[in-house]
Amino acid sequence: MALKILQSTDIIGGTFSISLMAMMGTTVLLFLGTGWVSKRWKLPVALAGVVTLIAALHYYDARTIWLAAGQMPTIYRYIDWLITIPLQIVTLYFFIGATATLTAGLFWRLLIVAIMTILARYMGEVGFVNATLGFLLGLAGWLYILGEVFFGKLDEINAKQNNDAVKQGFFWLRLIVTVGWAIYPLTNFVASFAGGLTEGRLSIVYNLSDFVNQIAFGLIILTVAMRESISAR
Repeated sequence: MALKILQSTDIIGGTFSISLMAMMGTTVLLFLGTGWVSKRWKLPVALAGVVTLIAALHYYDARTIWLAAGQMPTIYRYIDWLITIPLQIVTLYFFIGATATLTAGLFWRLLIVAIMTILARYMGEVGFVNATLGFLLGLAGWLYILGEVFFGKLDEINAKQNNDAVKQGFFWLRLIVTVGWAIYPLTNFVASFAGGLTEGRLSIVYNLSDFVNQIAFGLIILTVAMRESISAR
């Protein structure tokens, strides 16, 4: 099998490599971080590390495919998202749960909606269901999650606690879920209704957005957890 190497002018392949190394580095940092924080913060920090670990495995696979074929089939992205996005929602749940009591019902609602959101987008984008239906169902799922973090139980519980570090962390995590995750329905709309984007441009957008949506997400959780652990000593 011929060795496929990254060409100096292959910016798209370069973003796959950069994302792969960044995800690997962040994963190591987050897993090490579980030993730096108090017991109640270990789970959300570890979950954030699992997210970047899965993303790193995805980027290893994606980089290999790009070098071999010069393309990135849609299904590979959705395999990654089907695992990482629900895991991030679960991580956000346990982030708030580290300092407050949350119901199991909220956990399952958030998890199921997150999974259904990704499945709806995928089926609409590849033509398994009507593109408009898939887009609208995916958009509705994302809006439901935004409703929970802005006006629902997560926001209500966060507002009641006196922990300023957690409140500040929740603000930034909520901002990522709002602004950073907006790239998914936006590109879904462009791909389905606005003539689409080239695979190369789409890959650059997704690869760079993951620095905020996955790496920054995890580092915010680690920062809050460390601040809380240090102040508690």
